[in-house]
Amino acid sequence: MSDPAERIARFRALHAGPEAFILGNAWSIGSARRLAAMGYAAIGTSSAALAEELGLEDGQVGRDRVLAHAAELAAATDLPVSADLEEGFGPHPHDCAETIRGAIATGLAGGSIEDFTGDPARPIHDFGTAVARVAAAAAVVRESGTGFVLTARAENFAWGRNDLTDTIARLRAFEEAGADVLFAPNLPDLDAVRAVCTAVRRPVNVLMGLGSPGWRLAALQAAGVRRASLGPALARTAEEAWTAAARAALKAGSFAYGRAVAERFANAG
Repeated sequence: MSDPAERIARFRALHAGPEAFILGNAWSIGSARRLAAMGYAAIGTSSAALAEELGLEDGQVGRDRVLAHAAELAAATDLPVSADLEEGFGPHPHDCAETIRGAIATGLAGGSIEDFTGDPARPIHDFGTAVARVAAAAAVVRESGTGFVLTARAENFAWGRNDLTDTIARLRAFEEAGADVLFAPNLPDLDAVRAVCTAVRRPVNVLMGLGSPGWRLAALQAAGVRRASLGPALARTAEEAWTAAARAALKAGSFAYGRAVAERFANAG
């Protein structure tokens, strides 16, 4: 098993490499190992996927459980793991600092902090607070000397605040505050993606979830993207597939899924 420093070095190198890469978001030890076996170079966690697995709403899991889950995934493979650390598990800069301190101690290669408040009625932190939170997280990374990869997320478009100017201003400020990777979920089109990538110097992550446009990785790379993450998309796809199979068995007495899975395994072998 590789040590945390080596994983961090590999994770940083992926962001600096000649091609964009995909962060495969896992939700379990088994899914992390399958992604590694397929050839993914790095794994991410997903707060939404974890919450759904535990029967909770996104945002209800809590820092300790999120970090414990991330540690399980980090121990399951030799791949770098970057954790979805939500809004830092508290509204204040010191909350974000404590979360990043815990993530580094867990042996993760990276993690993300959002400017989401946790309150859908007032979803986005004011500009100054958002920047201070990222700065506090970045200060912990610097003090650690680990090279932990800090991703800062501007959540405007995820919460119906479709203001590209403000989003870019936030990402620029997060960059100046010390973030290593910049991320604005749910950008509406490739022109917006290109505008974000052009406006900043740090690598940009784009979310490719179930509702995302049908962009290919090559198009994202051409727009300047360095990393594409999958969020809860893989977990929800798996959930839909086994739910349909279980419903067919219970309601219709149909076990056709068995033949379909057997055929897939046979073809894969």
